[in-house]
Amino acid sequence: METPDIIVLTGMSGSGRTQALHVFEDMGYFCIDNLPPRLLAQLAELVGINAGVGRHLAVTCDLRSQGLFDELSDSLSSLADHELGYEVVFLDASDEVLVRRYNENRRRHPIAYEGEDVPHAVARERALLAGVREGADLVIDTSALRPQDLRARLHRAFSELTDQQLMDVQVFSFGFKHGMPIEADLLIDVRFLPNPFYEPKLRDLDGTDDAVARYVLDDPAAEGFLDAWEKLIDTVLPGYVAEGKSQLSIAVGCTGGQHRSVVIATVTADHLRKRGYRTSLSHRDLSKAVRG
Repeated sequence: METPDIIVLTGMSGSGRTQALHVFEDMGYFCIDNLPPRLLAQLAELVGINAGVGRHLAVTCDLRSQGLFDELSDSLSSLADHELGYEVVFLDASDEVLVRRYNENRRRHPIAYEGEDVPHAVARERALLAGVREGADLVIDTSALRPQDLRARLHRAFSELTDQQLMDVQVFSFGFKHGMPIEADLLIDVRFLPNPFYEPKLRDLDGTDDAVARYVLDDPAAEGFLDAWEKLIDTVLPGYVAEGKSQLSIAVGCTGGQHRSVVIATVTADHLRKRGYRTSLSHRDLSKAVRG
């Protein structure tokens, strides 16, 4: 199914509209929260949605009255006139769950009258939104959905990317003597590999040089390590994707961050790219190397 140009997110307050918008943002959509429906066509033109740029738009609309729903209907008709594809996604949850969420968060329901309790506000909002729900293209009940489950549902329905492409992986090398990286999600220490620093011809080179790479990778210990390391990566990264993680940082460390870590980080990044992950590579401490 072709991905619509515009996604309109609406639904019951407390059902996860804002959370869903964040998912679309991670998928590369241009996102606007609480947009008046009459501005939909103007916004699409402003950001170039109708100019063939390949970008998509996701907005949340606060539809708490029938009059505003009528305005949305007119705005969606205008989008169709401009040959812009759209879908309305309605997020819902049971009254019991919505009441519990507001009580747990100790938040006031956005449409509650002064002195009105949450159950009555929820019931009134549901009545106001009955027409919106009936006209929606997709209804998602979040009552029993974990955040990662909602994310997966929206990915399957509206993402043009693979699961792997939805996560940005940053691989970087570093030197332990320059400090531990606190931002790393995964960290591997490769100081057990033979150190090119002690080879006079290699000392002033670094891991980006072919001679250093061959020295590190031709060692039998490197072959066994890389086999195990890549199997570990192939095991854990799909789990991170399934949990909805959008960014992952992998740090590879050696003593100075000049030789071994640079080589292994490069091999790691190449492996991840072959697996379809969006991967960047950097070398934190390479510029700190002391050359003879």
